[in-house]
Amino acid sequence: MSRVRRVKSVKTELVKKAREAMLAAVQLYNNPQVTFKAESFITLSVIGWTYLLHAYYRSIGIDYRYYRNAGKKKVYDKTKYGAYKHWELERCLNETKCPLDSDTATNLRFLIGVRHEIEHQMTDRIDEFLSAKLQACALNFDFYICKLFGEKYNLSKELSLAIQFSPLTPEQHDTLYKNPHITSNVKNFVVAFEDVLSDEALSSSRYAYRVLFVPINAKRKGQADQVVEFIKSDSPLAEGIEKTYAVLKETEKRKYLPSEIVALMKEKGYDKFSINKHTELWKSRNAKNPKFNYGVLISKTWYWYETWLKEVEKHCEENRDELKS
Repeated sequence: MSRVRRVKSVKTELVKKAREAMLAAVQLYNNPQVTFKAESFITLSVIGWTYLLHAYYRSIGIDYRYYRNAGKKKVYDKTKYGAYKHWELERCLNETKCPLDSDTATNLRFLIGVRHEIEHQMTDRIDEFLSAKLQACALNFDFYICKLFGEKYNLSKELSLAIQFSPLTPEQHDTLYKNPHITSNVKNFVVAFEDVLSDEALSSSRYAYRVLFVPINAKRKGQADQVVEFIKSDSPLAEGIEKTYAVLKETEKRKYLPSEIVALMKEKGYDKFSINKHTELWKSRNAKNPKFNYGVLISKTWYWYETWLKEVEKHCEENRDELKS
């Protein structure tokens, strides 16, 4: 077999494997008997995206094997059993000729980070916590496999790519984010990862795909079969939604360092409120206890939420004679 034919053959096989991995990821997620959904989806989708990018780099002549230069010769890194070490997904994303848009790449870096956090620690019921990112990942994959290798690889013709249809009420939302089964390392990773993203990146459907489902009241025969209606966000009908419905919007909580809280209190005239007094206050209230949800630990640094800031302000007001000059 000629080199050109061999390159095409390997590329085709990689694309097929990539497609199979993503199909398996979605099928597992949609299986009602599977409880390890998000973890399984992330693992299989990372494999699928890795194969897809390997196929792309192979098609444009980029060597995606690890090697080092020894003079004019390439010395390839191999496993102890002699197999070439190929780029992992993160290295594929860092390649300057990566064909993915920035929001799609951000979505994948998010999932890679979550995988690092969960691969050595048991988790439970994190599906709804991550579902918007998983949905975006599946839709992004279908878009790029068709864009890079043709419509014949389209997944949606063979399998529905909708991977999450459960409604989320305000009460469920609060329970979800206070869920003790979502370990603190996963929560901390999500907060730290999204804290540096722009508003545009956070709202991009390539990063997290969110759909608003509105119950339809059937007034005529035949309408009862119409379960879900999709509308474009910029359509005249969508503009009127907020007049009737309260739309839930997830926003990252504002966080404060102790020094910022002290500075804010001093601006309000409580000149004698200091870091030491702040430390004494939170210790006396056991304010870092997770049950109060006053703050969060990120990369060994504690940040306080607005709820704690209000408690501090209330304390200063009650002790104004002592704290004001």
